[in-house]
Amino acid sequence: MNRVVIGICGGTGSGKTTLAEKIYDEFASCSTLLGMDSYYKSDASIPFEERAKCNYDHPDAFETDLFIRHIKELKKGNAVEVPQYDYRNHLRKEETTRVESNRIIIVEGILLFENAKLCNLFDIKIYVDTDADVRILRRIMRDVNERGRSLDSVVNQYQSTVKPMHEQFVEPYKRRADIIVPEGGHNAVALDVIIGCINHKLS
Repeated sequence: MNRVVIGICGGTGSGKTTLAEKIYDEFASCSTLLGMDSYYKSDASIPFEERAKCNYDHPDAFETDLFIRHIKELKKGNAVEVPQYDYRNHLRKEETTRVESNRIIIVEGILLFENAKLCNLFDIKIYVDTDADVRILRRIMRDVNERGRSLDSVVNQYQSTVKPMHEQFVEPYKRRADIIVPEGGHNAVALDVIIGCINHKLS
């Protein structure tokens, strides 16, 4: 079976997840969606207060080797057991989610293009480019409303790790993208172009 693996990268709050979900919806009968956030490392031996201070925007925060192995298995047509991550406690859950392979494998995450071995797995590389002020507002709304964080903690984290890590590990690697999309899933023209590109790859 001819499989197409799509990598969607971009900074926090850029709209990459929205774009990934819209592509998935367009090809729902033959697509699989995989998020890099599921592969955060987990260490229950560290107290919660210390885990909360960790730099979750650095490449070392992810179990990238496992992430790469799972994408390779999906490309071969095999199912994988994907970790479940609890953002409130900064820990993995005991349960995993079984993800089946499909003709279209959509992968999204902030650091997809920083790692060359990971980046080379993608047939189509998309970078979602969104202004920093929009991204921080989206980040605040998400972390406060969905992940139980305080406003102060979100702002402090953004200033201390998110922004500098974006400048070091995310923004410079957009040059590896095949397509750069302003405003993510809300860019209808770009979405049409991407859908056309996927259909061409499948044929």
